[in-house]
Amino acid sequence: MDEKHIVAIDLGSYKVALTVARINGDDIQVIYYKEARSEGIRNSYVYNSMKVTRSLRALVEDAEKELNIKITQVVAGMPKYNVYQVTSQAKMPLNEEECITEDDINTLKTSALERYPLEKPEREVLFGAVAQSFSTGEDFQLVENDIIGIPSDVLEGNFKVFIGKKSALHALDVAFNNLKLGVAKKYFTPEVLAKAVLTPAEMDNGVALIDFGGGATSVSIYSGSIMRHYAAIPFGGMAVTTDIRNECMISDSLAENIKLAFGACMPDKLQTLSEKIIQINNASEAVPNKQLPVKYLSEIITYRVKEIMEAILYEIEQSGYADNLRSGIVLTGGSANLTNCANYIKELSGYDVRHGYPKHQLVSHMGCDAIRETNAAVSLGLVLAAKADRIPDCVLGETMVNIGDTVTFGENGTCKEEADAGETGDNIPVTEEAVTENEASAPDTDTRTGHAAENDGAGAKDPELFSKGEIEEVPVADGAKKGKGHKKRGENVIWTTIESTIDKVCRKLFEDNPGV
Repeated sequence: MDEKHIVAIDLGSYKVALTVARINGDDIQVIYYKEARSEGIRNSYVYNSMKVTRSLRALVEDAEKELNIKITQVVAGMPKYNVYQVTSQAKMPLNEEECITEDDINTLKTSALERYPLEKPEREVLFGAVAQSFSTGEDFQLVENDIIGIPSDVLEGNFKVFIGKKSALHALDVAFNNLKLGVAKKYFTPEVLAKAVLTPAEMDNGVALIDFGGGATSVSIYSGSIMRHYAAIPFGGMAVTTDIRNECMISDSLAENIKLAFGACMPDKLQTLSEKIIQINNASEAVPNKQLPVKYLSEIITYRVKEIMEAILYEIEQSGYADNLRSGIVLTGGSANLTNCANYIKELSGYDVRHGYPKHQLVSHMGCDAIRETNAAVSLGLVLAAKADRIPDCVLGETMVNIGDTVTFGENGTCKEEADAGETGDNIPVTEEAVTENEASAPDTDTRTGHAAENDGAGAKDPELFSKGEIEEVPVADGAKKGKGHKKRGENVIWTTIESTIDKVCRKLFEDNPGV
């Protein structure tokens, strides 16, 4: 089988991440993963293309140098905020002497993705469309597998259509053009994220997937293995950092590092951690040192997390599926690792809550263990989606990492073996045994060590670290079925939009706040 590489870039408000994966048939091997602090991205969308180019350039150059490749194109995620949804119907006439086929279903889906009639095409663009159910003239609310084979003179589909700003995608394109990189495909991140962290049983039984990111928090609701509702708010972990900065009158970077080291919800359940006091030393002798009790820090964090999660729980209630979430909530994203965050959401909502770690068993990732963290879920989802869509090779040249090779591993999340010899800059032989041992020793997602404890802040850094004042896609051709006068059926699709009151309100806010 031909080997190829997929390069995925996750553009987040707090960090940007570049992933390189080698694809050989059904085998996926993540050979490079690295993050960098993002610039020019606000609430998950690009507002300053030049700054985004600047933050990406070093990532791209480092990957090319370390892997001895030339990156020519990438797959990327679209913004998750400033997206509104409408409920629409598509109707297509058929020959009643024939049965509905999979091609007919694909025609309707293709029309949704390529021909949906936007009211303001100069300002808006289709981010995604998800089929909810299908109907004939007599049978209603059928799933795809049930309607195929039914003879009918008409096929109707009910869709959730997700619409975003064209300017946001244009700014993203400009950033990549500045790097002379093509964008093979842009993905609506809620869909790819679900592939990376949810199980088939969860999506079938009903689950709310919360992506607690840096600049935006979103919720995707699945039931019957279909995404039924999506919403996002412009607040995330960076709002928590801002609260710490303002309350303690310290820098953003220091506030972020304090959050990462000691951030926790539910101050009354911190046990011994609540007794600790963080001392922040100032460089100037004229300014006295600050002391920040960890319990007070937790109170600051808890109030903001409560505000964010209550907004998300409101969206779950408004979706109409609040009583159908038998699998509860799956929490992922870079801010999901705040100590006690999952327990706090469970207390607020009454749902069972688990952390949504990427399903690392779907790929091999020797040395790239950062791909197993919640903040890398979108990156893995992009890789999985690109493979399924048969995206062509994204690089020129061959990578350096092959079985039998010796490779120098770099810093900051690039491939680095966890063995005792795996110090930064060391040369480590890559062997079949090492790969097997690494994968066999990887514990299950929900029981792995190395993540923050849920009730006592285990793993928090020692306050002495603060002593110096620094914590520091083969498109379906019209989807046409060849035979008996049914060519180009997609041209006959008739669309009808059905907006709920909430949809209208969201759309009004979207149109009245173009700069948000």
